[in-house]
Amino acid sequence: MPITDVKKCTAYYRAFVDRQSDYIGIFYAAVKTTSIFCLPTCRARKPRAENVEFFRQAKEALNAGYRPCKICQPMQNANQAPPQVQAALDLLRDHPKQKISDADLRQQQINPQTLRRWFKQHYRMSFHAYQRMCRINTAYQELQTGRKATDAAFDNGYDSLSGFGYTYKKIVGKSPRQSRQQTLIRISRLTTPLGPMFVCATDDGICMLDFVDRRMLETEFRDLQRRLDATLIAGENEHIEQCKSEIDAYFSGRLQQFGVALCTPGSAFQQTVWQALRDIPYAQTCSYQTLAETIGKPAAVRAVGAANGQNRVAIIIPCHRVIGQNGDLTGYGGGLERKRWLLDHEKRGSEGTMAKTYQADEKR
Repeated sequence: MPITDVKKCTAYYRAFVDRQSDYIGIFYAAVKTTSIFCLPTCRARKPRAENVEFFRQAKEALNAGYRPCKICQPMQNANQAPPQVQAALDLLRDHPKQKISDADLRQQQINPQTLRRWFKQHYRMSFHAYQRMCRINTAYQELQTGRKATDAAFDNGYDSLSGFGYTYKKIVGKSPRQSRQQTLIRISRLTTPLGPMFVCATDDGICMLDFVDRRMLETEFRDLQRRLDATLIAGENEHIEQCKSEIDAYFSGRLQQFGVALCTPGSAFQQTVWQALRDIPYAQTCSYQTLAETIGKPAAVRAVGAANGQNRVAIIIPCHRVIGQNGDLTGYGGGLERKRWLLDHEKRGSEGTMAKTYQADEKR
């Protein structure tokens, strides 16, 4: 069913015209005159407001007789990476130590140019640069277990120790011998119903989880590297794998409490605020004033708000559950519509849990 709330439709149309990326996943715009539906960020010429209706899910637009726009490709770009990109990522995952050439990609019916454009847009690097980082990440983990640099080099597809050493130092910042104590921050991309996110982790835990379109994200990356005295490279570890699994379970309504380890550099006050955020129960909210009182600092409302805004781990540290004293939604780095969506999602999940509990009690 299309969205009928006039106020929401007006706000969504404005976001559609302005191509606001923080509305990805919030609505799909369906154009009556062309029978197509688009993402909020579609670059196609915008129709008049009376010719547009909005749906919450792509499936609803399809069921209403609309077809996906060929320009913004909503069935691909709202959530999952395009099929060719996913195929390349699967190839890399299945052969993490192999140097994948353009010829290898073409053999798998993957267009290297399409791949290069997507990685440049989403990672600011080519696919080949991305896979080099992933191979160096694998070698780094092997070196930390005491493996010899020569063995790690040849096992990870390098033809010479000198070539491996040059690439390793260029990416990590230190030679294989010097990097035994070097901290690495791995960065990977995951998709969600609200748009793609970046997840970063050290060997100690997740240090960042945020939407890829968040403002000043590159500044946050630099600050994180400075605080942890670490180098940022593409790759994954067990914390990122667990995070992706838990985030998927959260969005599908199967998880309410996260268990993945965190690594969140910050002051003692910030750590206290972030822990208080994690203590806010699923599907519940509190005000900044209440949060300040909870940590024993009732006069530090502004400082609590600042610490809340400096949270780098969205959803897991649920800063979206903090609202204004009057009940209004207030600032959220991912955008207020995403905040509203998360709160509604948790409310539905909580009601579903209560219904299941009631049914179980009835059976007993």
